[in-house]
Amino acid sequence: MDECTCLRVGMAAPDFEAIAVVDLEFRRLRFSRFRRDRHVVLLFYPLDFTFVCPTELAAFSDRHDEFDHLNTRILGISVDSHYAHLAWLQTPRTEGGIWGLAFPLVSDVTKGISRAYNVLDPAAGVALRGLFIIDPAGIVQHVTVNHLPFGRSVDETLRTLRAIQHTQAFIDEGCPVDWQEGEQTVHLGRSPASLETFD
Repeated sequence: MDECTCLRVGMAAPDFEAIAVVDLEFRRLRFSRFRRDRHVVLLFYPLDFTFVCPTELAAFSDRHDEFDHLNTRILGISVDSHYAHLAWLQTPRTEGGIWGLAFPLVSDVTKGISRAYNVLDPAAGVALRGLFIIDPAGIVQHVTVNHLPFGRSVDETLRTLRAIQHTQAFIDEGCPVDWQEGEQTVHLGRSPASLETFD
């Protein structure tokens, strides 16, 4: 059996350069430059012009301002060509498109990015629904990978992002189950007996 080379939390996010559609224009995008002192949410998805994918991308786009407020960029990636991306971006939402999307889409036609992030489904030849939160230092802080038929949660992504940012700002604090911004945290390093009970 081959040794697992899976990308894990705490590892450096693989850099890449590829053609992306940015504001309805084709541009070469270098991930390390795109990141530039921000957190990034990488959204891998299977294919353009499908069924679950437009619901996910539209939902993340509609709440783009909340991510921007958290100094976070979003980047979508699939194995489609940049021409397919552009056509999908120019299609109205009422017709299954993602018109008005607030973040770029990267073309991974070689499937190299999907392989590097270990989300390529070899049987289907497309990326699984991988979501990565990467911090400004380029370190992977969170990973989820959904099977193809079901989408991800914008609410949970924002909650996780806020928890990551809080624990990076306050390194002696941890965020307990279902923590929301403004709620009590756990002070790390105390003995379990000294921790307050959360009702």
